[in-house]
Amino acid sequence: MNTLFKDVFGVFKFAEGLYAGIRKVLVPPKAYSWQTFIYLSVFSWVLSFFAIGYIKDIIAFFGWLFLIAGTAWYTTQDPLRVPGTFMPVGAVITGFLVSVFAFGNQQDVITPRTIVFWPTISALITAIPEFIEGTDTDAKAKIPKPEDRQRIIILVASSMLLSCWIQFYFVMDHWFQQYPSLQADTFKRSTFVVRTEERTKIPQNGAVILEKLQPIVEEQINQTSWSEVEKWLLPENHRVETLGRQVIQKNLGKYEEKDLWRVEARVDNTQSGYKSGYILDLLSIWIGPSSNPRGYYLKKSCRIEQIPATSNSGNKITVAEIKCDRASKLIAGSPPPRR
Repeated sequence: MNTLFKDVFGVFKFAEGLYAGIRKVLVPPKAYSWQTFIYLSVFSWVLSFFAIGYIKDIIAFFGWLFLIAGTAWYTTQDPLRVPGTFMPVGAVITGFLVSVFAFGNQQDVITPRTIVFWPTISALITAIPEFIEGTDTDAKAKIPKPEDRQRIIILVASSMLLSCWIQFYFVMDHWFQQYPSLQADTFKRSTFVVRTEERTKIPQNGAVILEKLQPIVEEQINQTSWSEVEKWLLPENHRVETLGRQVIQKNLGKYEEKDLWRVEARVDNTQSGYKSGYILDLLSIWIGPSSNPRGYYLKKSCRIEQIPATSNSGNKITVAEIKCDRASKLIAGSPPPRR
């Protein structure tokens, strides 16, 4: 029985200690404390939920200020340092909140700029107390000692360098999204870009251009009178180039690299017995940056031949038949000259 009473007493004592710990965290010891700021931030956000218009934004603005102030106060009471630096972990947390507040928005709370400026803001928050001395009620500015200035400069400069590298990552990510054909290039000569994914064997946008262009060319040439086809193939008519620009605008309109592709055609005569024909090469040419000084292009060859047919009036005529390669070929170097 005594053991049972001891166990029950121990449970109550544990619950009492747990309650005291929670109460110490949640109930501020005095009105001017970090808990007060946190509660004010929560209260402000609740009010902003029911407000409308510019009043909603004003209340939310003060909610962010209260949250930042409360978090900064709490994390600086017993600061835990980032290993290898004198930067408190609280400054990192506060810097993140400040960055979200300054560069976030309602659609995207965390934006690329939020991440980019986070290290620099955290370093500045760490450095600010080094220029202030005294208590909360009697504080004044001071110039840090020379040894303190050195570590402040190193911390801020290192954080700014980290921000620059993070920004560089986002720039590269944007380039690869808007210029996906760069993923088919090689970065072996680069001293700061390392490929982490398998290299794309062929530029997808260049292949898309020829895939979409092929059926249009086939439709305009197939079963067309031979004389009209020969006129269609004349270089001065620029039929393929015109169709190519339309295809690029329609299928690559969402990419910034659309202006770095152009379409050209190369036509060669062929002779098969007594029949003459043509080889039409459809070229999508990349004019953007490349590790190859001469660039590269994709080619899809089409064979155009004469076949006999009967017109609507019953007369024998000669029309064209066109057959194109199924896949595009990637060729390094400049396209062949026009003939």
